[in-house]
Amino acid sequence: MKYGIVIFPAKPLQDFVNSYRKRYDPHYTHIPPHITLKPGFDAENHQINDIVQKLHEVAQKTEPFDITITKFSSFKPVNNVIYLKIDPKDNLEYLHNEIDTKIPGHVSEYVYVPHITVGQQLTNDEHSDVFGSLQMLKVNMQDKVDRFHLLYQLENGSWTVYETFRLGKE
Repeated sequence: MKYGIVIFPAKPLQDFVNSYRKRYDPHYTHIPPHITLKPGFDAENHQINDIVQKLHEVAQKTEPFDITITKFSSFKPVNNVIYLKIDPKDNLEYLHNEIDTKIPGHVSEYVYVPHITVGQQLTNDEHSDVFGSLQMLKVNMQDKVDRFHLLYQLENGSWTVYETFRLGKE
């Protein structure tokens, strides 16, 4: 089965992102707006208890923290993805690195860039038009990260929560 690890932002931020995603992201119906900590990876049923235990350990060692979203950005020319940029945070980088080293699976071909995808699979012209207009918008949003989620992918391509991990000592 395919799994992934993400942070879901608070509802106001999700609503803001979804106002754009419903037009520019074909994955809009498959998963809510999120910050990927570990992209999709395959794991067998017998591995999940070990993965869950390791994620609980990571969560307990990580205190809740705030993030700031400052602007729209793009991964072009690598691909036509438009996203909301999250200011670099040591806590977020630490959380990503801890999960990445403890959980087997996908090795990313890209440097980790914390973000929330707004649009993807756009043609060059669509990307240029949409990104050009979004770049002009002022964005300054805050959110508190106090949990992350292990998701699994259903046969129809949608993702659903397998387990939630609260940050800090419980």
